[in-house]
Amino acid sequence: MRLSNRNKTSVYSFVNSLLIMFLLGGVGAYLLEEYKFNILGKESLLLIIIPVFVIVLFYISGRQIFEYDSDGEALHFRNRNIIPFLQKPLSDEFPKYKLLKFEIINLFIVKRLYITISSKNNGSTILKYEISYLTRKEVNDLRFSLHKVVKTNNEKKS
Repeated sequence: MRLSNRNKTSVYSFVNSLLIMFLLGGVGAYLLEEYKFNILGKESLLLIIIPVFVIVLFYISGRQIFEYDSDGEALHFRNRNIIPFLQKPLSDEFPKYKLLKFEIINLFIVKRLYITISSKNNGSTILKYEISYLTRKEVNDLRFSLHKVVKTNNEKKS
């Protein structure tokens, strides 16, 4: 099964550009308010605080692009940001038989995927991926596919 939201890259880039313009407009409005109009008083700081808060929410949600491929004998996970220099992209590939378990954490605006795989050195390793920008259907498809692999691995061990 293949799962990717790479086709939404242009939408995320547009939102990112819009947020930056919103911040620049807020800074401009703040400067005009402070040095020319002086109508709002202390509330003029909200012209900067609100755009910064929205940008922080956008980036705290995690990497925007997630790709998953379970075709063949290996599992491929890729997780990257639309702005390449902001966060290092994650890319992992390992055989299906190494998958021990997985867990999807769904907080208010943050979704995380924790994959536990077997390793020769220390028994198991946990890999973390940010899946906040996947739709509910995509998350359910991912859960179904990973559950199928874990079930197959447990049957082979028994």
